[in-house]
Amino acid sequence: MSLLHDRIAPRIVEEDGAFRTKMLGIAAGLDDVIALGRGDPDFHTPPHIVEAAKAALDADQHHYTGPTGIPALREAIAENLVNEYDLDYTADEIVVTAGVQESIMLLMLGLCTPGDEVLITSPRFTTYDTAVHLCGGVPVPVPTHLRDDFALDPDEIEKRITDRTRMFVLVSPNNPTGAVTPPEVIRRIADLAVKHDLLIVADEIYARLIYDGHEHLSIATLPGMKERTITLNGFSKTYAMTGWRVGYLAAPRDFVEKMTEPRHTLSINTCTVSQHAALAALTGPQAPIDAMHAEYAERRAWLMGALREAGLRYGAPGGAFYVYTDISSTGMKAKPFCEGLLRETGVMVFPGDMFGEADSDFIRISYLQPLPLIQEAMRRIAGYVAARKGVAA
Repeated sequence: MSLLHDRIAPRIVEEDGAFRTKMLGIAAGLDDVIALGRGDPDFHTPPHIVEAAKAALDADQHHYTGPTGIPALREAIAENLVNEYDLDYTADEIVVTAGVQESIMLLMLGLCTPGDEVLITSPRFTTYDTAVHLCGGVPVPVPTHLRDDFALDPDEIEKRITDRTRMFVLVSPNNPTGAVTPPEVIRRIADLAVKHDLLIVADEIYARLIYDGHEHLSIATLPGMKERTITLNGFSKTYAMTGWRVGYLAAPRDFVEKMTEPRHTLSINTCTVSQHAALAALTGPQAPIDAMHAEYAERRAWLMGALREAGLRYGAPGGAFYVYTDISSTGMKAKPFCEGLLRETGVMVFPGDMFGEADSDFIRISYLQPLPLIQEAMRRIAGYVAARKGVAA
């Protein structure tokens, strides 16, 4: 083992990435694979956004921008935050980043010091764990439960607060569960933040993907919360722009000023052409986005019904495009279930182990394929489950 490996290995989680690589390797050797694993929309980026990128290239918009992003985009983001979420940010309180991934690393570099504890909604997107570890901090999972459709419980947060707790990462809607934390619970979390003097990271990348019967409340809109909150959002999920790599953080001006040079150090600026595409996404027609959302809603409803018919329990997702599903009735754990399902049926889903739940009983199914493919995938899943339940019985 190399000296480099020995120095960095204790600070990063390798196992989940290795399993993902293994699954992708298996899939590469199979025909007729239906991928319901990754969180990458199957829709293409709307044409008017692509055309804006082409126009930017033709206009020679392919040089550096300022580290925080082009002014027109930051102004459009600020306007969108007001219109969509009632969030009061100005253009100089916005930093455009290379996806929300870079926003996460940037804010942890700015806020997380060695020994700090960072509470994180769990099951969770484990990029947060890696970022916290790299800054010398300690990730502390805050569990959510199937009985609550994986919505947060403020009591679970408070019992984990210590004198070393620095911040709480609030992800709603959540990945991998699709859970939307109700407004009344968001208000209680805000009270906890004030009571214990906590910072809040509000990851709202899925906030445009909310389904009937659920409501999103941005915590930074509440009294006394803007000054202690960093709001994250981006274009990947809503606009089917995963490969364009445009996200942003919104925070008080003094924090943004302090983060400008670290942001410059990470990647100088977000891809210039992608910034112009993102500007077109916000200022152009929203009908394609509404159409995608309607399709997701149809797929979600069908998939939940099919899972019930297969005898599988799940947390009803209020947002995003995932169904977090309990497969314990098969007598199998999630990793061997997922690997066996892929090898035997050609359907790829991901285990809860990849979302911070060791030895998990859950799988994440994304509904990011056309409905006929989802229906075929569920036919295969139902057969696989029925056979395993027979063995378990």
